[in-house]
Parts: sequence; structure tokens; C-alpha cells
Amino acid sequence: MEALDIEQLRSETPGCAISTHFNHSGSSLPSNSTLAAVTEHLQRESLYGPMEAAANAAGLIDEARADAAGLIGATPQEIAFSSSGSAAWGLTFAALPPLKAGDRILVGRQEWGGNLSTMQAAANRAGARIEIIPANEDGSVDATALAAMIDERVRLVALTWLPANGGLINDAAAIGRVTRAAGIPYFIDAAQTLGQLPVDVATIGCDMLKGSGRKYLRGPRGAAILYVRKDFQDRLEPAYLDVLSSSWGEDGPNVRMDAQRFETSEKPIALLLGLGAALKQARSLGVSAIRERIVSLSGQLRDQLSAIPGVTVQDLGTEKSGLVSFTLEGMAPQIIRSKLAEKRITIAANGIPYTPLDMTARGLNEIARASVSYLNTRQEIDRLCDNVAVLARQAA
Repeated sequence: MEALDIEQLRSETPGCAISTHFNHSGSSLPSNSTLAAVTEHLQRESLYGPMEAAANAAGLIDEARADAAGLIGATPQEIAFSSSGSAAWGLTFAALPPLKAGDRILVGRQEWGGNLSTMQAAANRAGARIEIIPANEDGSVDATALAAMIDERVRLVALTWLPANGGLINDAAAIGRVTRAAGIPYFIDAAQTLGQLPVDVATIGCDMLKGSGRKYLRGPRGAAILYVRKDFQDRLEPAYLDVLSSSWGEDGPNVRMDAQRFETSEKPIALLLGLGAALKQARSLGVSAIRERIVSLSGQLRDQLSAIPGVTVQDLGTEKSGLVSFTLEGMAPQIIRSKLAEKRITIAANGIPYTPLDMTARGLNEIARASVSYLNTRQEIDRLCDNVAVLARQAA
């Protein structure tokens, strides 16, 4: 807990002086260095022109790509940048071989709603099926059950590693051992994972992974990370190409032989530089130290919320993340969120569309979500819980 200088880190984060922020899994608070990387590049664009400024920043973009690779144990050639996690996921899914009638896609119960809708639409067009992998007693995806479902019709296994509706952490590596043994493509949604948990793609065994820059990495909105395993890249055909992702030769397009086949020449350079600054900070602090602090603070938050009459902590899982979900008897989560916002306390309220399979299975329509970062303090947790206790008395 003493490895991180929290007072210094908070002083370098303007948002910490304005509000009590518990929506880091939605979008966290950027540091001064991240803000400077974005705004200084925009200033250079205004002075020298965007194309010229981008050319001068090429080396810094390469550094950001190397830092993204280093964060997850990949190589820079396996990293692409995207405008959002959804865009990265959708482009990669669209590049997989087309589904055929009778094909199967296996998903965890916590799969994010946008991914699920994309897969279901493709399955509907082809006459394929989406099937849910059974869950363990703690709610996590059951790797043993997955192994029993594998046959020659399975075309993809998709996993949302840390679901948006609570603290569950799926065992991504256990799923990877099954998919690797079977030779089945494995796609991980790590939107809530990057910057919160240590990640090693080789240990996990995934072929594709996408992560968000704006969440626990504390980067700017509009920049995300895509990993595609080098030996898997030639199995993907991008839905469209441009002059960066493909050159034009005598025989037509020559698609790049690295993950940048999923990028275009037009990029938000300022945002990518901001992401680069955020990546450097996360690697400098050490994700293991970040994880240790989040575990301690989120454990305190769960204990204090559980002690409030009328409050139910809704988190599943044995090992838990910094996403703390709860409900309050007699008060809708959106009302909780609004009332806390009046006190400058920021949380989120998530409904069925975010994690439809899991929410439906558990009979939940909506949850309040307070997501903890290493930036948070024990005093802020006390303040949040004191205000939730007031709401609980009002709702009683």
C-alpha cells in the first residue's frame, strides 16, 4: 500500500480536487502529463499543420505502441490502435472467416452487450448459433464445461474478462488452455482489465484481445488498444483497407503483415499521444502495485456497503476486481447515481444492455456501480458510504 505515492499522484490529477470519482471503469481521471500530451500536440497542429505535426510525432506513436505491447507481453507488431474498444472488437470480429449454417460461437455469461449483439446478428445471417458456457458456483466461466462443449462446429470462443456489472474476474488463462488445445480462436474483451490487472497474452493463450484507454489506464477517450497474435494475423481479412493497412502493387492490394492492417492513415494523433503518456505512467507505477491497492480499497468498500441496512452488494467471483456493484432496496440505481452526483460523488448505473445474459440469469434489471482506482482514498470510501447510508434511510 505504501509503494504508490497517492498524495503526489492525486496532486497531478486535476479531477481529484473537483469530485469524489468512483467511475474509473466507465472513464477514469487523466493526469496532467496525459492532458499535456494531448493539448500540446493540438497546439502544434494549429501552428504547423496536422500532417506536419503528425510526421514529427511518429516516433512518439512508435513508443506508445511499444509501451502497449510491453504492458501485455506482446510485440509492437501485434498491436493496433483504434478509436474505441467497440471499434477494435467489431473490426476484428468482421475479419474472421464468415460463419456458416450450423457454426457455433461459445460465450461467457458476462459477455458485453455490444459484442453479443454483433455476434448474434452475424449468427442470424448465417444460420449459426450463440451458446452460453456454463458458470462455476462463483459465477465465473467454467473452463471444464467449455472443454465438453468443443466440437468441429465451434468457430470462436469469446470472453469478457472483467464484466461491466460487477467485481467478477474470469479465469482467462483457464479458458485459453482449452481453446489452444482445441485450436479454436479465442477473443478476449479486456476493457476493464488493462491498467487494473497484470496481463500476459502468452500465458492467457488468446489470439485477439482488445482494451480501452479511457478506463483503468487513465488515457483519453477515443483511443483503444487491439492485440492480434502474430501467427493468427494471416487468418484475418480486414473488412476494408486504406493506404496504411495495404499498399497497392501490380497484382492489387498487399495487406500489411502486422496488426496495423486494422489501422487507417487518418488517426487521432493527439489522443494517441495522450494514451502513450498514460501507458508510460501505468508501466512506471507497476500494475502489480496498482492491483494491490485496488484490492485493498475495493474490499473496504464492499465491507462498508454490506454493513448498510437495505444495501446488497451484487458482486460475484472468488477473486474480485475494483468494480463494486450494489443495489439499495426502495431506490433505483439511476436515482442513487443522480443523488450522489448532487454531492459531487460520481458512480455509474448499469442496466441489462451492458451484460444481458448475466443480468437476466440473476434477475437483475439494473445495478449501481462504484469502481475503485488506486487514486481513491479511504476517506473517499467513507464519504461515499456515508452518503449511501443517508439514501438508505430515506428509502426505508
